Amino acid sequence: MSKKPLILGIESSCDETAASILTENEQGIPVVLSNIVSSQVEIHKKFGGVVPELAARAHINKIDWIVQKAIDDSGIEVEKIDAVASTAGPGLVVCLSVGLSFGKSFASTMNIPFISVNHLEGHALSPKLNSNLNYPYLLLLISGGHSQYLSVKNLGVYKRLGTTIDDALGEAFDKTAKLLGIEFPGGPQIEILAEKGDPTKFQLPKPIFNRGGCNLSFAGLKTAILKISKNIKSEQDKFDIAASFQKTIEEILYKKTKNAFKEYEAINKLKNKIFVVAGGVAANKKIRSMLVNLCNENNYEHIFPSVNLCGDNAAMIALVGLEKFKLKLFDDLNYPAKPRWQLDENAVFLKGAGVKL
Repeated sequence: MSKKPLILGIESSCDETAASILTENEQGIPVVLSNIVSSQVEIHKKFGGVVPELAARAHINKIDWIVQKAIDDSGIEVEKIDAVASTAGPGLVVCLSVGLSFGKSFASTMNIPFISVNHLEGHALSPKLNSNLNYPYLLLLISGGHSQYLSVKNLGVYKRLGTTIDDALGEAFDKTAKLLGIEFPGGPQIEILAEKGDPTKFQLPKPIFNRGGCNLSFAGLKTAILKISKNIKSEQDKFDIAASFQKTIEEILYKKTKNAFKEYEAINKLKNKIFVVAGGVAANKKIRSMLVNLCNENNYEHIFPSVNLCGDNAAMIALVGLEKFKLKLFDDLNYPAKPRWQLDENAVFLKGAGVKL
């Protein structure tokens, strides 16, 4: 029986300090031995969003303890670790630098390989932690900082089919929650409030709904919520806004995902079609249910990460590290933080007013 690699994963791209120890079994299926995540919600909520300098300071204060706890909880000896994988981007550069520097120092001290990981690639592969996911597949990545459709052919081989031209979906959820008086991060609470509201009460805009292929836009929707929120007179109004917002998002994603199916099928002539949804917003149960129904209508197999692995975590970073380790894809210790690192580095930048679709 050959020794299976043990990978230390480190994540610090935004406001979670995380570390994980991961290996695989004899069948090559990933096994998470520990997965520690320290949230900074209490630090940032009074500001209504993440303050980069405070986030970086919190990472510095916590990272030693988080990594040590991940090692202790895994039950392994530190000398048995075969490689360190750290998030190098995208994210807040002051935050990325903390985990990146720690990972490099650890690798240098232990004389083991260092592996840089794209945070988005961690999300892209995260369903492998709880399912038998094989390439190729269509990915919808929806989080606080990113919203895009990607054709995933293999590790490191991505073609972007569509992206947001302004705000990310998770940001739209959080900003809507803030306008409704919900403390940061309020996005997950929108779904709960929506259960008590009338989804037909407010007719909200659906930007670029009938054009732009599977590109997305949420800025106009957010502006509409801002205007409506100024006339809130009761708790029921808040419930109705939340319900109308949730319903509008579902309708947008239904239409845009159907467009993505067509674009994906045009470049991938496949008998078995797989659709993966990952990122923090993938934990939204109503969105999950709608996308499951859409997949059933279009003969796609649907795969989601478990809810506890939708948000930022280090198990997904260690997983990418494991895949790269087996291919001997190691990095130098001078590898820089890449705050705008795209999965499809050939994709055209699409953001801001005046974008032509």
